[in-house]
Amino acid sequence: MPIYDTNRPGPVPALSGMTKRLTVLQFHHVCFIRRRRDHRRYDFTPENAPARAAIAVLVPLGVALLVGVLTSTVLYGRADAFRPSAVPILAALGIASWFVGLRLYGLRGMGLRGGRPLFAGIGFAVLAWVALLVARLLPSLPTVSFNPDGQAVVQMSLLVEVARIQSAGAGREFLYLLLFEAFATQLWTFGVGFHGLADWRGPLSAAVLGGLLFGATGYILFQESFVQDWISLIYFLVWGVLYGIIRLRTGSILGIVLVQALASFTAWFVFQPPVDLPVAGLHTVYFAVIVLYAIIIWRLWPKVESDYRV
Repeated sequence: MPIYDTNRPGPVPALSGMTKRLTVLQFHHVCFIRRRRDHRRYDFTPENAPARAAIAVLVPLGVALLVGVLTSTVLYGRADAFRPSAVPILAALGIASWFVGLRLYGLRGMGLRGGRPLFAGIGFAVLAWVALLVARLLPSLPTVSFNPDGQAVVQMSLLVEVARIQSAGAGREFLYLLLFEAFATQLWTFGVGFHGLADWRGPLSAAVLGGLLFGATGYILFQESFVQDWISLIYFLVWGVLYGIIRLRTGSILGIVLVQALASFTAWFVFQPPVDLPVAGLHTVYFAVIVLYAIIIWRLWPKVESDYRV
């Protein structure tokens, strides 16, 4: 049965000989679809893209900071084992991002997509996971030095303290990494924030800016922030940009959320650094990861706009 094109702009035409064959229910359904599309075009225009980007980025951040002030959360400093101080801020950040994202973009717009985008994100993020594990073992490699007599001395660190699997608190630690450090943070940076920034400044800028937000959040709140210096900051920023490029190429955050939790759990909990690990050892890990992540970013950098998945 032929009907008029609902995608054609303009008011709904009056009933004619052709449209009289439509039932009342069908006609009201067509009118509802047209009103909903007109409302969407009115709300999502290039003119109010900066306002949407500001809402997507600043509203969850403001809620998280308010909760942090009310709960007297300490932003700097790291607890010895489990870090409950970051839970209120990250939880508020994730919850606020969820409701703002549902109102503005929906589930798919926040990157909550399964299927091929999910598995593509897992595949790309596993590359970063392998790079982190390789760099994580570098401080334990044998080193060669020479004594005053000219004899070579090989020093090898035992992995008994480094690669010890902890059973106590392992489940709680993984859930914390998955729900708070991974899902809540990425829902803000690569979910609602990414979409808002993409509408305003473009998808590639959104990937980089979202990655910088992720890195700054990780530098302040994540458990992996063992030292507060410039090389640690660069490590987190490059880490965030890499995840932002993966989000841009795949259109989903679910894969990188899962792999982020697994990578942090294996690298910093299963292979927990001993208390006597020098700062130079951590700098070695951070520097190696920065180099490997930069190579992965270079290989994944989108060449054409058809590679974008907002």
